[in-house]
Amino acid sequence: MSVFAMQVIFFLESTVISFKTASVSVAIIIAFTVICSTILAQNKVVGKKWPANQRVSINDVDHSSYHTLLQKYVDEDGLVNYEDWKANQADRAALVNYLEQLGQADSNKPASKEAKLAYWINAYNAVTLEGILQVYPTTSIRNHTAKLVGYNIWKNLYLISGDQQINLDSIEHKVLRPMGEPRIHFAIVCASIGCPRLLNEAYVADRLENQLKVNTTDFFSRSQNLQVDLSQSELSLSSIMSWFGDDFGSDQAQQVKSVAPYFPEAAKQLIATGKFRVKYLDYDWNLNAQK
Repeated sequence: MSVFAMQVIFFLESTVISFKTASVSVAIIIAFTVICSTILAQNKVVGKKWPANQRVSINDVDHSSYHTLLQKYVDEDGLVNYEDWKANQADRAALVNYLEQLGQADSNKPASKEAKLAYWINAYNAVTLEGILQVYPTTSIRNHTAKLVGYNIWKNLYLISGDQQINLDSIEHKVLRPMGEPRIHFAIVCASIGCPRLLNEAYVADRLENQLKVNTTDFFSRSQNLQVDLSQSELSLSSIMSWFGDDFGSDQAQQVKSVAPYFPEAAKQLIATGKFRVKYLDYDWNLNAQK
């Protein structure tokens, strides 16, 4: 049974219940809301399903075309030239072709952890870029993450990978986070200023460790992600460290310690005293677009 059919059945059952337990007017409002949500939040799918005999190990997925696009449209600060990218039909097609290439991966074939991490980080970022380019011009990804009615880029945009269709939420929470590498939070990018910078190169297995080190260090070098007030013994961190704290340690002290090697010197000195308090910075959801 399709997702759409299940939504319709749920709508009908809910409507019947509503008529029994509430006034007719309330039931109509509920029914109208559900119908609107069903219509407006239809899933979008990117990528391509490959025949089983043409699929390859994640080790063998080629990210070079994606790398070329990043080099062309992403600057050293991770800001994206969405305007020019969208206007270039050849390069829009090149991103679509790369997403189709990702579909060739067969997760049942042996592959290294590094290759899997690189593949899924690239997949997350490339799908996000495609999602933004589809709706550009826009000022924020949050304009396209409806909670109740309508399209949500994190939930309704799916990538074909092997036999599965997987959305951005699932890539992050069901694939990447369970792999036990918390620095993925400084590599995957939700098209926002508050995110880590979008590295202007593709992640690859043989350079993954260095790429994660470099981007994590860069993340904490920026005042939007880390601020130190020595006079108040206060460390202000990105909300990422609050939202995903459990990935970095079982308590706040362990979480800070796990990322401290990537901190600038002033922050390291404060941590070394053992006497500091932590607060979290507001997140900047503005689009990571070049001005």
